[in-house]
Amino acid sequence: MTNLEPIASHRLHDGWQRQYKHQSAVLNCTMQFSVYLPPQAEHQALPVLYWLSGLTCTDENFSQKSAAQRAAAEHGIILVIPDTSPRGDDVADDDAYDLGKGAGFYLNATQAPWSAHYRMADYVVEELPALITQAFNTNGRASISGHSMGGHGALTLAIKHPQNYCSVSAFAPIVSPTTCPWGQKAFNAYLGDDQAQWADFDACLLLKKHGLKLPVKIDQGLADNFLDSQQLTKPFEQQCQQQQVAADIQYHDGYDHSYYFISSFIDAHIAFHAQALHKPG
Repeated sequence: MTNLEPIASHRLHDGWQRQYKHQSAVLNCTMQFSVYLPPQAEHQALPVLYWLSGLTCTDENFSQKSAAQRAAAEHGIILVIPDTSPRGDDVADDDAYDLGKGAGFYLNATQAPWSAHYRMADYVVEELPALITQAFNTNGRASISGHSMGGHGALTLAIKHPQNYCSVSAFAPIVSPTTCPWGQKAFNAYLGDDQAQWADFDACLLLKKHGLKLPVKIDQGLADNFLDSQQLTKPFEQQCQQQQVAADIQYHDGYDHSYYFISSFIDAHIAFHAQALHKPG
């Protein structure tokens, strides 16, 4: 099985929740990821849904807190959950939670010391899918989703690589990182002061430049403390309207930024992706 080393395995909804580690050539460190293999994976090739987690998360937050596996088993979808950043003693870090380890922002850093390891965009788009294809019984179809920083990653990577995905969704995504504190801090560190490089990882600016024909679904809690301060969802909705991009964007009273919110609506997201992933042709 390629260079994957098993870490853990748990029976779940007649499938398997597993965790692996491997040496990443792209990130120049040892990485780990989680994968849920639904029961159908034992006898047929299945599509894959990549989930990108938010700030401070590892590959385990989603697998332990989202309750997504039940719907994945129902719809016959493999869930792949990478870590949020490179890891290791020699990987650059910062004392703050919104920079460094746990805060890779799913981009390719160009500035030292970050550029030695922080190439999460290439890892998610190229290296990890190649490993998954080689190691598991997949059918070549994939979609992508994520939360907060991971929602930013899902949207930007889907817009830049639409040929790789059948659909994209997000929970409370950072959609305008060039204009919000989290994004500005990360982009200045990882990419320097070149605003052109910043624009290459901003969902609103990318949508304006490239458009998007993939099915898009976003859910946003209205009790989210970061809704306005970190430019979540609303600017992207406005850009979709301007670009005439059809997107299913819904707001929910009382819901915050936590996994309580994600677990409340994850079944609808899995069903949304299933419709695209299992579409004939």
